[in-house]
Amino acid sequence: MRTTRRTVWSALAAGGAAFAFTAVSAVPAGAAEGGVSFSKVKVNGGKPIVIGVKEEVVVHATFRMTTRLRHDPGVAVFPYRGGLESGDQLWHAIDSSDCKVVNRAKGICDYEEWLYIDPRHYDFGNEDAGAWKTAGRVWLAGDKHDIDDVKVPLQVKRATRVTVNASPEPVRKGGTLTVTGKVTRADWDTHKYRGYAGRTVSLQFKAAGAKAYTTVRKVKSNSTGTLRTTLKATRSGTWRWVYYGNTTSGAKASAGDYVAVR
Repeated sequence: MRTTRRTVWSALAAGGAAFAFTAVSAVPAGAAEGGVSFSKVKVNGGKPIVIGVKEEVVVHATFRMTTRLRHDPGVAVFPYRGGLESGDQLWHAIDSSDCKVVNRAKGICDYEEWLYIDPRHYDFGNEDAGAWKTAGRVWLAGDKHDIDDVKVPLQVKRATRVTVNASPEPVRKGGTLTVTGKVTRADWDTHKYRGYAGRTVSLQFKAAGAKAYTTVRKVKSNSTGTLRTTLKATRSGTWRWVYYGNTTSGAKASAGDYVAVR
């Protein structure tokens, strides 16, 4: 998602008034570096950012900025790829808090931020899945700015879905139990979930009265993302499929399907 359009940032701290502050991908005149540092950056709790096909995702971040330079209130961190100035940026709106003063004399402030990513945006697609870096930026007096790589890697992933069905229900002890399902993945180009072929998915079982699932076997999805296996029914319990994800796709477990063995 390239920030080639104008985007309004607003302050959300208690009592903080909204301000018109725009971000564009082009480099403004008089870009400045130095005199600003970002630290203690945490984005999405360190977890991958997993995005579906329709719902806007809100990514929470916190960070510290240190500077004694005069600056506007529009301070933010965000995912980027390529060059700091000329690369891609992954956001369509950012809400950030006002400065929470840590040390006024040294210009140290803590910030809280909410970064919005809309998978329905025209400039968002499957190519945006994968590894990103994190930048910190502040706009300074005189239409200058400071932008830094804050050394925080990010993974942006396409959401997955997994279904399960175990039958027959109930099943005779020693009889054949068939467990089916399907693994699908968000297609950001078409805004639909499509079958995810060739994925190794774990079939797990939790016996009646047990607290945890145990992996029984692993099955690879076919060309349409369908999963199927048969087992001998030995005891009552709940079955589910679990896909553990990869560098571009999120992890997901299906709901559980309870089968009584009689």
